[in-house]
Amino acid sequence: MPLRWLFLPLAAVLLSAGSALLGQATVKADGERSGPLTVEEVADGVYALIGPTGPRTADNHALNANFGFVVADAGVAVIDSGASPAGAAIIHDAVRQITDLPVRWVLNTGSQDHRWLGNGYFAERGASLHALQATVATQKRFAARHIERLKGVLAGGEVDAIEPAYAAEPAAGERQRLQLGGRTLELRRFADAHFSGDAVVWLPGTEVLFSGDHIYVDRMLGIHPFSDAQAWHRAFRAAMELGPQRIVPGHGGVCGPAEARAHTGSYLDWLLAEVGQAVEDREPLGEVTQRLTRQAPQRFKQLRHFEAWHPTNINRTYTQLETMP
Repeated sequence: MPLRWLFLPLAAVLLSAGSALLGQATVKADGERSGPLTVEEVADGVYALIGPTGPRTADNHALNANFGFVVADAGVAVIDSGASPAGAAIIHDAVRQITDLPVRWVLNTGSQDHRWLGNGYFAERGASLHALQATVATQKRFAARHIERLKGVLAGGEVDAIEPAYAAEPAAGERQRLQLGGRTLELRRFADAHFSGDAVVWLPGTEVLFSGDHIYVDRMLGIHPFSDAQAWHRAFRAAMELGPQRIVPGHGGVCGPAEARAHTGSYLDWLLAEVGQAVEDREPLGEVTQRLTRQAPQRFKQLRHFEAWHPTNINRTYTQLETMP
């Protein structure tokens, strides 16, 4: 399947307009976007790969999320690997546009398809896989379900090529500190978020946080039946206590702490407070959903996918709080 376009901002790297992504992409003028990933340098040798905030499609190879990589002395550490070998190849080619160093490590922040189903592509090329035990446990739980869902999105051959690959020695506990080619990266887990076992990658030397699905900006976050809204709230606050200055969110543009709080933290604050009060008052769920959809602050209504996700978030948060002992 032909790979689409990869935009590399001139602020990130100076390349000629004839550079190619697998023979097909060109470098666009700064500010344009014409493909599944945009490369942005967020600190010296630290790059964000920003995917679209819309749904998974065949054209974006299910790369509707954010990824990243860190250039170290002896190689490159990739943060999250895409939803398939084809998606992983797009991420790999983005790395090649910046450096000739090999990808030697892959870190997984979560278990949703685009966080890790490209692991096998990099493992076959010699990269070691790193994740926490809680993350790997959820990857194994959801692997078959996610691959089945991708059959409705990606071309058959692209899905058939997926072979789930897991960290061989996942780290026990809530924290793994990795010294990779002169760089320090930390896998940190605070509480369950979008999925059980979600983690972040923290770069203490640069104060950059790759938040995985703890943080959404520009678009509405989504609470699944297996998500825990209260735990997600705790995890968000703990991640922010690290003191990040630059954040690569799970979805949306690179941001600072104020925007992360505005789009994720304050939404969870509001959602839990309003739904919690409704549960305490024994207000019927249908009435709560209608009222809180109308009364949501305008700053949340401006987030992409508000109409689709906000009523669902109310419903699932209500159910979770109602069933608490």
